[in-house]
Amino acid sequence: MSSGIAREAMLALGLVVLLLGSMWVATGSFPPMVVVESGSMMHEEEGSLGAIDPGDLVLVMDPDRVDIVTFVEATEAGNDAFGYQSHGMEGDVIIYKKNGGSDTPVIHRVLLKAVANSSGGWDVPGTTLRNVDSITWTLDYQCPYHGGTYDLEIDDWIPSHEGYLTTGDNEDSNGCKIDQLVAVGGDPRNGLKDENGNPVLAVMDEWVIGVASTEIPWLGAAKLAFSGTSHQVTDTAWRNLAMVIATIISVPYLIELVTERRNSSYEEE
Repeated sequence: MSSGIAREAMLALGLVVLLLGSMWVATGSFPPMVVVESGSMMHEEEGSLGAIDPGDLVLVMDPDRVDIVTFVEATEAGNDAFGYQSHGMEGDVIIYKKNGGSDTPVIHRVLLKAVANSSGGWDVPGTTLRNVDSITWTLDYQCPYHGGTYDLEIDDWIPSHEGYLTTGDNEDSNGCKIDQLVAVGGDPRNGLKDENGNPVLAVMDEWVIGVASTEIPWLGAAKLAFSGTSHQVTDTAWRNLAMVIATIISVPYLIELVTERRNSSYEEE
């Protein structure tokens, strides 16, 4: 009896190691997935498949393995990346460390990237801006405002270094609120902060730890139940997770039941 349990435990452990190893090889990142803890990327109040919701598992691609596509590149007609979407909107979603620090990484969408021009100015791929002293640009990114909409604007931004501007997708929380608030002419003291209370700056390449790939819905909610962030998970996600667990538990018993009935049928014949 004990040897059978030990054998099954070793088999289960081997399968976990094989699965994690396979994902590591496929993504180039370890850990190869992250659990989404907040609702900053939600598109609907109760969550939706295809978007990134609290409790989802997201596979993380090594940024050196992919070309990160910004929102402005994906919305620029004629651009090679025109029309590219990831997790329900144009552009890629990255996982980054705020100012390169050690607190919980942020998973947000990249809007644009400031690239240093050899002459000393700034270029913004996906726009007509080349060799400019400051960056002012209106994105084709509609934001709700008093019953109407307006387009998100970058206002006279002078980058301190090369990097990405990022934002969440959730219109009810931080959608249309760029993490680097200084880029829209706002008071940087009110924007996203790092672990030391400093305003988050444009995301440098070395601060990017991954690019969000495939979403596995609900399964990460089990971890959040023990981390103090379970309130972020929607009721719909909890119900769906319960259904998944019930299915996983019941399937082996159903297979065994069907097998026993089939064997007994053969014996009667």
